[in-house]
Amino acid sequence: MPIASAFAQPSTADTLQRIKERGYITLGHRESSVPFSYYDGQGQVAGYSHELALRIVDAVRHHLDEPLLVLRLTPITSENRIRMIRSGEIDLECGSTTHNSFRARHASFSNTIFIIGTRMLTRQESGIHDFPDLAGRRVVTTAGTTSERLLREMNELRQKGMTIVTQRDHRESFLALERGAADAFMLDDALLYGELAKADRPDDWIVTGTPQSFEAYGCMMRRGDIAFKRLVDQALAQLMRSGEAERIYRRWFMSPLPDSGLNLNFPMSETMRELFRNPNDHPFQ
Repeated sequence: MPIASAFAQPSTADTLQRIKERGYITLGHRESSVPFSYYDGQGQVAGYSHELALRIVDAVRHHLDEPLLVLRLTPITSENRIRMIRSGEIDLECGSTTHNSFRARHASFSNTIFIIGTRMLTRQESGIHDFPDLAGRRVVTTAGTTSERLLREMNELRQKGMTIVTQRDHRESFLALERGAADAFMLDDALLYGELAKADRPDDWIVTGTPQSFEAYGCMMRRGDIAFKRLVDQALAQLMRSGEAERIYRRWFMSPLPDSGLNLNFPMSETMRELFRNPNDHPFQ
């Protein structure tokens, strides 16, 4: 589909002004991107990215001197998130969205909130240890993700003969793997650990493979709104430099999740520590 029809044209209104005039801010969130942004056992939105987003909303309330500013939550998917930012249906999206040069043509990105590597989840006994082992195999990923693009490029350029299956969200992708509709599930490593933590038999599975890319997650906003981006970036930088972002990280990646008791046991990398010391909005691609 041509870019012009794939994404609605953005409004020229100032985001902060629009928020103040309306009396609410609209936050886009994911439904099953554990532990970044997802529905918990009580049907409430939770997660690492969502907690950072709530701190940004507090910064907007303070900046506008509107302590009672209403927060409206809107579920989004990998396929509609950019369109919803550009159309003004949501003001901000914080989930598991990769900041890359293509997407930066259509939306603005905050300071990076997470750095991941793209790997794969497979059964312990599958015989799949790295990406060359996927030749002739069935591979699932979530539609609209960078992993889908990488898989299709890999299939075309390296003639692997893979059958690529896509699903609407990460949970559906893992279920396809679990029921045998695919031999491996490619996605961002932190998200794969999130699915692994939810599995009925986690010891049956392994996250493996040389990372095919390193990617920077950011919160997404309407392109060209300098004032709103500055406010978002400042809020995130303050959390990172104060040590609060690291405490939030430990809560979601190194502790039992509050609704399920699952623990991802995903230690903070030195790359993440460096990001928190020196916040920036630099993409890897």
